[in-house]
Amino acid sequence: MTNTLHRYGSAESFNNDIIVFAIACRGKNDEGALPKLKKFLEMAVPFDPVNLGDARNGGSLRPCYEMNPTQHWNRDVTPDFRKVIDGMTHITTAAAVFDDKQKAIEFMKKVREADLGLSINISTAVEGADEICEAAGFHRHSVGYSLGFEGKTEKLPNTQVLTLMTMCGHGMVASSLAKKMIDWVKEGRRSPEEAATYMQRFCSCGVFNPARAAQVLDEARHSSK
Repeated sequence: MTNTLHRYGSAESFNNDIIVFAIACRGKNDEGALPKLKKFLEMAVPFDPVNLGDARNGGSLRPCYEMNPTQHWNRDVTPDFRKVIDGMTHITTAAAVFDDKQKAIEFMKKVREADLGLSINISTAVEGADEICEAAGFHRHSVGYSLGFEGKTEKLPNTQVLTLMTMCGHGMVASSLAKKMIDWVKEGRRSPEEAATYMQRFCSCGVFNPARAAQVLDEARHSSK
């Protein structure tokens, strides 16, 4: 089970959104798991992930409490994968986010070869996860589904906002921030890539996909609604 199951969108929209987790089970395989989790993240880097995540400390772009608002717009937006790996000090969930299925497949082959003794979870469309597993040389153990939203769904934000805000499974990307970024992109005040990095910083576990977010923002820019 993972909170990334609640990412909003059609199955096709997850073709460029694959999250691979490594998780240790308390009392089962957590002894000595920290260096294994770090190795998992290290192995992901050569395959060009769009984000790495440490569930305790965040992803490759993070908020900074020392900066004032005028500095925010000119800050470096280069993902800092080294900071994520070196900053992991406790056993937690490690994640690598990919926007390319083939790269995810090659990474999974490496993970299978390393045999770290950790639980590995792939979060994407079910068909995509099956394809990655088969290509990497193994069968999936189980599957988890999200049943979507129920109740007064008319009160939910629009689909573009939902797609952006649900890319943080802990709900740290506010719907108002997502809407503001859509408006700014439509007004030409920020590029889709710039707006995506602003939202990415607020995802506390590092599973936000800036490539998918930029695509959604670009589509919103050309939408009449």
